[in-house]
Amino acid sequence: MRQLPSEETIISAPVLEKNILEIYLNEAGELLVEDQLLSIEELTQVTIDFLDNGGATKDQKEAYCDFCQGKRSASSSDNPSKAVVAINTNREASYKHYIAVQNAVSMAYNQLRNRESQRLFGYDYTFMKAQIQEGFQVNQLEKRRKELSTIQELFPLLITEAKTKKRL
Repeated sequence: MRQLPSEETIISAPVLEKNILEIYLNEAGELLVEDQLLSIEELTQVTIDFLDNGGATKDQKEAYCDFCQGKRSASSSDNPSKAVVAINTNREASYKHYIAVQNAVSMAYNQLRNRESQRLFGYDYTFMKAQIQEGFQVNQLEKRRKELSTIQELFPLLITEAKTKKRL
């Protein structure tokens, strides 16, 4: 379950265009993602590719992503901590299509978080998060929370619904 960000977490710094994945959902339920028509089934993989790109070079120390496994394209996101997913929805779009877009983007984040959690801690992020929410892991609660926080820092959920210029 996602919640609105607190005032402290609202991004006010300028974001490079290459670090923004623009998704537009029109009234017919069609998606325009980075100027290409896509199906909802393709959206998760496109989002993964964007978030995991790792486009910053090693000499860009602050932006370089040493755990990214993407193409390292200079024209796509530098680092997951700089990658913003911008979802724009036509007011006439159905709620069903809107939720499908949200689910596809969330699935991308979860897959990447699970991958890194497996690499670092040997378990899926989503499994451990559910265990904690259900009251399990009491003996290691603080340790597990810190581990989940580490994963969230690697792939922070940076999603905005601010309007962009793209339209179908």
